[in-house]
Amino acid sequence: MNTIPHWINGSPLPGCSAAPVFNPATGAEQARVVLGGAAEVDAAVQAATAAFETWSESSLTQRVQVMFAFRQLLVAHEEELGRIISAEHGKTVDDARGEITRGREVVEYVCGLGDVLKGSFSDQVSRGIDVHNFRQPLGVVAGITPFNFPAMVPLWMHPVAIATGNTFILKPSERDPSAANFVAELYKKAGLPDGVFNVVHGGKDAVDALLTHPGIEAVSFVGSTPIAKYVHEQATSHGKRVQALGGAKNHAVVLPDADLEFAADHITAGAYGSAGERCMAVSVAVAVGDAADALVAVLERKANEVQVGPGDAPGTDMGPLVTKAAQERVENAVGTAAAQGATVVVDGRGLKIDGHEEGFFTGPSLLDHVTTEMAAYQEELFGPVLAVVRVDTLDQAIDVINANPYGNGTALFTASGEAARRFQRRIKVGMIGINVPVPVPMSYYSFGGWKDSLIGDSPIHGPEGVRFYTRPKVVTTRWPQSAQQVTAGFTFPTSN
Repeated sequence: MNTIPHWINGSPLPGCSAAPVFNPATGAEQARVVLGGAAEVDAAVQAATAAFETWSESSLTQRVQVMFAFRQLLVAHEEELGRIISAEHGKTVDDARGEITRGREVVEYVCGLGDVLKGSFSDQVSRGIDVHNFRQPLGVVAGITPFNFPAMVPLWMHPVAIATGNTFILKPSERDPSAANFVAELYKKAGLPDGVFNVVHGGKDAVDALLTHPGIEAVSFVGSTPIAKYVHEQATSHGKRVQALGGAKNHAVVLPDADLEFAADHITAGAYGSAGERCMAVSVAVAVGDAADALVAVLERKANEVQVGPGDAPGTDMGPLVTKAAQERVENAVGTAAAQGATVVVDGRGLKIDGHEEGFFTGPSLLDHVTTEMAAYQEELFGPVLAVVRVDTLDQAIDVINANPYGNGTALFTASGEAARRFQRRIKVGMIGINVPVPVPMSYYSFGGWKDSLIGDSPIHGPEGVRFYTRPKVVTTRWPQSAQQVTAGFTFPTSN
């Protein structure tokens, strides 16, 4: 059986203990991944610290050239990497290729980093004195990433960190770890010096070591809100910068004037794509007024049309969940919703796929007449379950969303510009789609929600990502003529 090693200082590093990696479509163990802890993290920090001495002093041109080469390798190996992701995560190969594309966009953004990193200059702020500023890298930084996007989410972190001159340690999910090692090999082929990008596999021991190691300057995290809060608390208490992105409960509001066929088509894809295992998944449809009955009818039809199967099978729309425990949790949530009074319009429980009877499959579930007091509304189910909440007006829909503790993404389906403008200005959510169900920003904007979806104040990638991985310096200069006498003053300096 294949054993997936760490990647430290440009080479694979074996480990002692290991955990199983499953194929979600078959339920079978297909590999084992080594599990590291404090010792492996320390080895990675030492390698990254040594590499930082030269990488941080490399030219911006050199760093961007590596990123150009890395980008081309991602394109050339997209199919191979997509199949690696599909085999360990369960999502379709097409979906996996899509996440690689969205991650590659961040690489393309940092290929133009020269313009982003330009400082400013002020001439003659006082007699003979000029001021300019620039940004420098932090040092060794780390990323702790979730299972649901084993390529894209890390690609939202390490290209920005590395291109700005930092060195990076990635701790990916132990559920689908192979993508991280594959990316490490691509970096090496692209000419990245050894030690600049490292991978340490593991669980809580590795996470805690990253959060507390004195040689790490900053930590980026994407995952559930409780763990995001833990990461933020632990890392900041040890003097580190922190990006901590948490969970979500994303609503799609449908007004009576919307094209219901269009809205339902996109909501169905947003709810059940990647088996609902994404922080921007549409998990609640808020049907306003007369739209409700007709919308539920179209959603029911479209949910029943979703093709569920192995991620590498042609024609598959939705693959299995990542683990048996995830399958059981999602199916139990549908039962709980029914017991609490929701109408189960489409029941995805108990689905068996011929030839893959032991796979972690569950079908799309559609729940109607869900209230905000029900567990199906309050909890982040992270599975293919869409709950329909009925309200009378757009203002009521806005109030429902604003009262929710999460504020990651939301969408409005309407033909009214006035309604759209009112919605986007009043809603307390960080990322908004107007007739767009999954409003993930492009790489030159930053990704991050509000409320419990973002712990702290540091979104990811884009301009905010560059700011996170660098710190500014402001330089005030005077070059007096050798014969010129400049009198020093003992009062606070001014521009007079």
